[in-house]
Amino acid sequence: MRFTIYQESRIGQRRTNQDRIAYCYSRDALLMLVADGMGGHLHGEIAAQVAAKVITQSFQRDATPALREPALFLSRALVSAHHAILDFSFDRNLPESPRTTIVACVVQDGVAWWAHAGDSRLYLLRQGHIHMQTRDHSRVQLMMEQGLLDARDAASHPGRNRIYSCLGGTQPPQIDFSRGTPLCNGDVVALCSDGLWAPLGDDGLLLGLAGRSVMQGVPQLLDRAEINAGATADNLSLIAMCWQDESAPPGVDTISTRTMALDEYTTRIDVFERARPPAPVGTTVPGALGAAADLTDEEIERAIAEINAAINKFDKQE
Repeated sequence: MRFTIYQESRIGQRRTNQDRIAYCYSRDALLMLVADGMGGHLHGEIAAQVAAKVITQSFQRDATPALREPALFLSRALVSAHHAILDFSFDRNLPESPRTTIVACVVQDGVAWWAHAGDSRLYLLRQGHIHMQTRDHSRVQLMMEQGLLDARDAASHPGRNRIYSCLGGTQPPQIDFSRGTPLCNGDVVALCSDGLWAPLGDDGLLLGLAGRSVMQGVPQLLDRAEINAGATADNLSLIAMCWQDESAPPGVDTISTRTMALDEYTTRIDVFERARPPAPVGTTVPGALGAAADLTDEEIERAIAEINAAINKFDKQE
C-alpha cells in the first residue's frame, strides 16, 4: 500500500477534549477512526477512548497482515467497543453509561469499507468532488430527508446535536456499513467529528482538501473551523488519507508498507488530554460540565487502567 495520512485534534473552546482519533496499518491493511465522546453523558471522553482502544487492538490482532473479511471486522469491532463501554460502566457502577459516536474505515487491496454510528462523518473526495459521504444518525438529518428543514436552517436548529445512534447507549447502536468501494489514485478519505464539519459545511471541507496535500490541508481546515465557530467552537478532529497507486510517483510524505514484516503494524492513537485551565469565576465556558464532572490526573490514570482491564476481559470472552 502507498498513502499519505495526517490526523489532528483540537480542544476548541471546550474545557476538555472528548474526541479520540487513531490510525493503524499493517503491510496490507489500514484502519482509521474518529470517536466523539458525547458531552451530555458522564465521561464521554472515556467512551471515546474505550472505543478507540478496542477497535485498534482488534485490528492489531486480526490484520496479520490482512483482514479476512474487512466488513465483518468492522461489524465485530464496533459491537465489541459498544459492549466494552457498557462493561466498563457496569464495573464502575456509573449512574449512566458513557457514550460516543464512531466512524471507522478499513482500506485493503485498494478497496475501502467504512461504518459509523452518530454524526461523525466520512467523506470520499475524488477529482474535486464529494464522491460519497456518510449519512448522520441525527434528528436534523431525518427532518431534512422529510423536507421539513433545508441545509441552512439545519445548521442553526436547536436539535442539531441530537443523535439517535451511538456506542455505549442503553439501546443497541444502529450501525451503517458501506459497500466495498475501490479507490482511485489521488482519492482522499476524510473522517471528522461534527466540530469540524459543522462550521465548514461540505463545500468548505471539500475546498480545504481538494488539490492540496493532506499534510497542509488538515491544519488549515482546523484553523478555519475554529475561526468560523468562534466562541462556541466544539472539539474538532480530522483524519485525511490520500491514496496512491503503486504505479504513481511517490510524494515526499508517502508511506509505503511494502517492506513491513507480516506481523508488524504501526499505530498512532491520541491519549487523554488535560483540560484547559478553569475559567475565572463568573465566566461561562461553552460545553463545560462543571467541576464535579472533571477528571483529575489520578482519576484519568485509574480510568485508563480500568479501560485496559475491560478490554482484556472482553477479549477473553470472544
